[in-house]
Amino acid sequence: MTLIAVLILYFLSTLCYVLYFAIQKEHFQKTGFILILIGFVIHGGQTLMAFVQTGEMPAQNLHQTLSIAALSLSGVFLILRSRLNLKILGTFAAPLVTIIMIAAVKFPDVAVASGNIFKSIWLTGHIITIFIGEAAFSLAFGAGVLYLIQEHAIKTKKHGYFFKRLPSLELIDQTGYLCIIVGFTAITIGLATGMVYAKMIWGRFWSWDPKEVWSGISWLLYAVLLHERLTVGWRGRRSAIMAIIGFIVLLFTFFGVNMLLEGHHGKFTTW
Repeated sequence: MTLIAVLILYFLSTLCYVLYFAIQKEHFQKTGFILILIGFVIHGGQTLMAFVQTGEMPAQNLHQTLSIAALSLSGVFLILRSRLNLKILGTFAAPLVTIIMIAAVKFPDVAVASGNIFKSIWLTGHIITIFIGEAAFSLAFGAGVLYLIQEHAIKTKKHGYFFKRLPSLELIDQTGYLCIIVGFTAITIGLATGMVYAKMIWGRFWSWDPKEVWSGISWLLYAVLLHERLTVGWRGRRSAIMAIIGFIVLLFTFFGVNMLLEGHHGKFTTW
């Protein structure tokens, strides 16, 4: 029932952000922010309680994994929103959090045999940082989409519906860049802790498991983006497109690999 209440809060936040985008009334944005904040606090408290009770990170099946994904996304959004004051990003973050939570509630919380495989500080660190990284990358994707929409409006001189509601290209670009820095840092730590955990459980740092391979591909894509931005000056449109491509690869890594390819990560997304 707790997750249902959280879902309702996220859904109401989505409605507020949609109204804010359409009507441009500040109180809708403020209400949407408060609602997603309350949802995050309740959601985080429920997740923390589950962790304390079992001593294991509640990410042992698809239901729990999606719940952690929604929690991470809402948390990263709240932090970046407070830092950058990019209010319009909530029109992307809130609906995505809601969709993920709907999927989480839909899948049953299938019991998984407990064991030492789930009780490790390295696994806990791996899960937390990976999900924070993916949440940041998803927001970079949102910023990339907003950038392309605003750029199109400016180039075609159609200063209409979207142009009036979206911030400057520079602010959107800087937001996406910060999201990618946060995401890349977290993913790097996540991959490192995952390798240590793999060594402890399976006896080797790297086993060419499909999830490992595609996670490595995702990491390389964002590494290239950051390198080119810092050395060549990739900004704006190129950065936005790369952020979108990177997120598509992440989606395949998260869903496609587990559902289409075999590997030892499959036990964490049982459904």
